[in-house]
Amino acid sequence: MGTHDYLDDPRNAEILIDINGVHKRRAEATVSVFDSAFMLGDGVWEGIRLHKGGLAFLDAHLDRLWEGAKTLDFDLGLSKPELAERIMAVCRTNGMDTGVHIRLMVSRGLKSTPYQHPRVTISGPTIVIIPEWKAAREETATTPLNLHTVHIRRGAPDVQDPSLNTHSKLNCIFACIQADKAGADEALMLDPQGFVATCNSVHFFIVRKGEIWTSTGDYCLDGITRRNVLELAHANQIPALEKNFSLTDVYNADEAFVTGTFAGVAPVGIVDGRKIGNGQLGKMTTKLQKLYLDLLDRDVAQV
Repeated sequence: MGTHDYLDDPRNAEILIDINGVHKRRAEATVSVFDSAFMLGDGVWEGIRLHKGGLAFLDAHLDRLWEGAKTLDFDLGLSKPELAERIMAVCRTNGMDTGVHIRLMVSRGLKSTPYQHPRVTISGPTIVIIPEWKAAREETATTPLNLHTVHIRRGAPDVQDPSLNTHSKLNCIFACIQADKAGADEALMLDPQGFVATCNSVHFFIVRKGEIWTSTGDYCLDGITRRNVLELAHANQIPALEKNFSLTDVYNADEAFVTGTFAGVAPVGIVDGRKIGNGQLGKMTTKLQKLYLDLLDRDVAQV
């Protein structure tokens, strides 16, 4: 079981996908082999939930997308409200209202030839919106995950800034492969100093003596669910720390959990063969799950 396991939905076979504002059937939704993302991993992306008619935490997602595009030095060519409407339009066309996960992908655009320099880009950005009926399996919230610490590290920003949500995800893919070969659900990744950083596709927390700890954030994506959980903890008088901690702290934690847009808050029971606490869904994780689901409902109700 993994954090992104989902219930198969036959409706997804006939979905319409938005490519640069044009809706195309799944089998016909293609991009050029000269596209920057296909050729070089040159682009940024977001995963967004459509929940009860609203796009959850949309402002935070679009802010992160725009920051990534600016860092990569290209302009999306439309405004945030225009992109939000484009997302909602393809969801409406598909008859979607809730229980939908949206992959929003933006590349620099088409190249005139296979070469990395941005000057050979000959089009505006390619913007792809893939909405799918996708619900996490119920057991994801209750059945603890098994994590494996891998040798692949989260690097420093002078190599490839780990805060960027780019199409270039090879280090996370290598980590995922290593964890999978070890029989684990997800990889736990360390930073260059050997402190715990994050997982390959979700963020990692531990609970120790009533406090929740997560990494400093220096070597991981600025996770929106991660940020929401930290803010919820502070608002509910739960001590929450962003700090350096080691695998020794992890192995001796009372609980552990991960966060992500798709999975929400999911428990961790085993890390490197060590049972965390009693190995089951803990009280703090359960409390944070409820607080997060309440926040999700409030956020979309404001739209």
